[in-house]
Amino acid sequence: MIKRSVIITAGGIGRRTGNVIPKQFLLIGNLPILAHTINAFHLFDQHLEIVVTLPRDWVDYWKSLITSIGFTVPHGIVVGGAERFHSIKNALTTVHGEHIAIHDGVRPFVSAATIERCFSSLNKFEAVVPVVELKDTIRCLEGGDNFAVDRKNFRIIHTPQCFHAETIKKAYCQEFTENITDDASLVEQLGGKIHFVNSNAENIKITDQFDLKIAQLLIVKP
Repeated sequence: MIKRSVIITAGGIGRRTGNVIPKQFLLIGNLPILAHTINAFHLFDQHLEIVVTLPRDWVDYWKSLITSIGFTVPHGIVVGGAERFHSIKNALTTVHGEHIAIHDGVRPFVSAATIERCFSSLNKFEAVVPVVELKDTIRCLEGGDNFAVDRKNFRIIHTPQCFHAETIKKAYCQEFTENITDDASLVEQLGGKIHFVNSNAENIKITDQFDLKIAQLLIVKP
């Protein structure tokens, strides 16, 4: 059986939510956002190796928080670096899976079906990315002009982005540059091909107060 790992990136201290506490530690329902995310992967596969990247100054806070709420899902902790790139590079030295997923810590509503599609597709492809189609009309800006483009030719990128271990580890041997947008882009720079699978629409990234309001609605069970 192929061993699987997931790196959950929660190394940022973004302030777009307007809170002093980093958004990954904010409560939705009765759990921190990051705990919901960890749960999603643990419920998918209880044998999955889970590693979380955290800001150095917030590691003790996280350990205290999960102790206080009785959160016991096993997961490793890696201290994040200066950028997301460095955090993942650090985490890649600690995981043991032949197939590795990389997921945003503030995407707590990823479905088991999306995770399964990503991992299963690695049986045929070296790099897999979950996507959703655009619903809105979009226009492209070019200089001082803008023009309509066909939304059918574009996709919104989600995580988990999944890879063969040797593929993603080789990709992260490249030098960091400011124009790195995601893990798949690094693989693409080495000539790798990216395969799309369908994500679930609820797999939103919580970045601001509006997203938090949506998350509070999504967490409510009928």
